[in-house]
Amino acid sequence: MIRSRPQRPACRQVAKRLVAGVAASAMLAGLTACGGGGTTVTETRPSGDAWAWNLPAFFPTPKVPADNPMTTAKVELGRHLFYDERLSGNGRQSCASCHRQALAFTDGRGTALGSTGEPHPRGAQHLSNVVYNATLTWANPSLVTLERQMETPLFGESPVEMGVNDANKDAVLQRLRDDAAYTARFAAAFPGDAAPVQWPHIIKAIASFQRALVSGNSLYDRYLQGVATLSPAQTRGMNLFFGEKAECFHCHGSFNFNDQIVHAASRIVETPFSNTGLYNIDGRGGFPDGNRGVFELTARADDMGKFRAPSLRNVEVTAPYMHDGSIATLAEALRFYAAGGRHITSGPLAGDGRANPYKSDLISRIDLSEQEQADIVEFLKSLTDHDFLKDTRFADPFAPR
Repeated sequence: MIRSRPQRPACRQVAKRLVAGVAASAMLAGLTACGGGGTTVTETRPSGDAWAWNLPAFFPTPKVPADNPMTTAKVELGRHLFYDERLSGNGRQSCASCHRQALAFTDGRGTALGSTGEPHPRGAQHLSNVVYNATLTWANPSLVTLERQMETPLFGESPVEMGVNDANKDAVLQRLRDDAAYTARFAAAFPGDAAPVQWPHIIKAIASFQRALVSGNSLYDRYLQGVATLSPAQTRGMNLFFGEKAECFHCHGSFNFNDQIVHAASRIVETPFSNTGLYNIDGRGGFPDGNRGVFELTARADDMGKFRAPSLRNVEVTAPYMHDGSIATLAEALRFYAAGGRHITSGPLAGDGRANPYKSDLISRIDLSEQEQADIVEFLKSLTDHDFLKDTRFADPFAPR
C-alpha cells in the first residue's frame, strides 16, 4: 500500500553526516539507509535467463512484479519494441522518439510531441533508474507500476502520444506478427504461449526494458566508492546540496536524488508531490489551465501546482527543466530555487509564485551567492553517468552500426 508521509528525519541526519566529511564507507551506509534498504548486492542473477543488474553497493535491489519477472529475452524484446516506430498507430513514432538515450531518455524539448503532432502539456521525463520511482508521472499518484503507466502513452487519446486505438490496434499487432524476427523474440520472452504477440506482452516487455535502465556510475558514484575525486567546486556544491543552507536534500536526498523511492525491501513508501512556486497567475495560487498538477485529479485546493520531484541523476543532459520545460538551464533553476519561487512580471502567466499560498514550506528564499549557485551546478554535473548514456545494452537496435 502506498501512502504519503513527511520527510523522514533519518535522511536529514544522513545528509548532515555527509557534509561533516565522514568516511566514504559511512557515506555509503547512510545513502542506503536513506533509500530504505540495507543491501550490498552488486549483481542480481536469480537463475537461468534472469536479467542481471550490476548495482553499486549502496543501491537496493529493485522491486519487480511477480507476474512480470525480469529475463534477458524479455528485456531485449522490450528494447526492440521501445525503438520501433511500427508500434505507433501511424507508424511514425517510437517510445524512443520522446526518450533518447543520449539525453538520459528525455527528448530535449520543453513539452513532448505525439505521433500525430499533437503537443503534450508536459515534458517527457527521464528514465534513469525509473525502476526505483514510486509513482511514474508528473502528477498522478495512482500510477505506480510501469505496466499500468505504459497504457497511457500507447492508448491515450488526450493528448495522443503513440496513437494506438480500437481502429488500428489489430493492424499494429499484425505489423509485428509479420516480422519473423519478432515472432522468435516473443516466443523466447514468453515461452509456452501459443500466441505470444499480444498487447499485454508488449507492455510487459517494454516495462522490463525500462526497469533495466539503471544508472549508477557517475563521477559522484565513483567518488562514494573511493575511486574518483570531485573537483573543489563540486565538493563545495555537494556540501551546500546536503547542508542546511541550500537544503536541496529535503526533496533530492535519496540514493536516487528524489523523494519517492520504492525497492524490493520497501515497507512504507512515501509519495510526496510539491508546489514549488512556479506560478501564481491569479494571485490566489493558480497554475495554467491543463497543467495544474495533482489538483486536476483531486480538485482539492491544496493540491494546486503539486508535481513530483524528479530524480536529479543525469540532470545535466535533461534540459529544459520543470514539468513544462519553462526553465531552460541548471543555472536558471538554481536562481529560481534561491529566490523561493518565480515572479513573472508580464504576460498571461504573470504572477508572483514566491507568494503562492500552496507553495511547499521547503521552498523559501535562500541566500546563495552566484558562486555558491555555480558550485551546486557543478556538483549536479557530477551526477552524469556517461557510460549509461551510451551503453549498448540500451541502444537503438535498428541504428546502423
